[in-house]
Amino acid sequence: MRILGIETSCDDTAAAVVEAKGGFANPSLPTEASAQAGFSILSNVSYSQVAIHKKFGGIVPNLASRAHLEKIMPTIKGALSAAKTKLGDIDLIAVTRGPGLMPSLLIGVNAARALAYRFRKPIIGVNHMEGHIFSNWLSERIGGIFPSVILIVSGGHTELILMSDYGKYKIIGRTLDDAAGECFDKTARLLGLGFPGGPAIAAEAAKISNPKSEVRKKLQITKHKLHIELPRPMINSKDYNFSFSGLKTAVLYLYNDLIKKYPPEEIKPAMAAEIQNAVIDVLTAKTARAVKNFNPKIVMIAGGVSANKKLREAMAAKINSCGIPFFAPDLSCATDNAAMIAAAGYFNYLRKKPAKDGWKKLEADANLSL
Repeated sequence: MRILGIETSCDDTAAAVVEAKGGFANPSLPTEASAQAGFSILSNVSYSQVAIHKKFGGIVPNLASRAHLEKIMPTIKGALSAAKTKLGDIDLIAVTRGPGLMPSLLIGVNAARALAYRFRKPIIGVNHMEGHIFSNWLSERIGGIFPSVILIVSGGHTELILMSDYGKYKIIGRTLDDAAGECFDKTARLLGLGFPGGPAIAAEAAKISNPKSEVRKKLQITKHKLHIELPRPMINSKDYNFSFSGLKTAVLYLYNDLIKKYPPEEIKPAMAAEIQNAVIDVLTAKTARAVKNFNPKIVMIAGGVSANKKLREAMAAKINSCGIPFFAPDLSCATDNAAMIAAAGYFNYLRKKPAKDGWKKLEADANLSL
């Protein structure tokens, strides 16, 4: 079946056409001979609002909603055109109904409802976090996986989830305050590195990863004076929860102290590297603890922060050392996109086939939980 996916949970207006086949037997491990079917991404179109929100250092909800309203139909038309598909050939419309910013969600949900009504198509609302989970299925044929542990890490969420079957989730750990992605955004702003913070922190940290870097040479000269060490909040707690607000505070005080003694071009890369290391250490430690206690068959990572190269490398090393397969979505599907919404919509459709007049009852829910 061909699925039109629509995503407007935050600041990306996205639409995709995905072809799916094979039912629940569809995704299977690459080593299994039964892996015959899967997802084909025919198009995956996204309009980014980074330029709009960059000067504010974060997402402004009313500006996000206005941009969604302007771009939603051109984006959908672009996805259909790229896939060489007409709306009449679509079998299912899948749209993000939550969680997210309510002004943003309403644009996508109402556009999807209008199309479902006009073309008499079945429509299904998708949990944005479930979409991130199923982004892993878009690049791998994953099966025989339950139970599995999934780390969802993004600008708004940091959660450890135990998935026992399709549609059956238990949140075993979550952030008690700020998400990891938000921590990156706020600390990047403190350092004057720009928005979004995750890529900005990673790029700044990379300046000292090269042994031949001039910045690194300067740091080596002054390393007996310059000592940068940040806390790893809750890394030793016996639960699976996270906390990143204290890390932001530590960055604020340490940076304000160091900037009085050292040049910014030396401090910022070292601070960025330590921020990145601190977040990664906590995320990998908590995930490893969940693996030890829940004995999953596989571990997956998802969400925008999963695009971080250092996090992927650290998580893969940690999980593979436990003898368990580790999966991460393709970079093109790691951040918010509509193909993942289409994939999640497909599995939801198999579990609970919606009526063709489902548009009547579909509503956005900014606080929707798994």
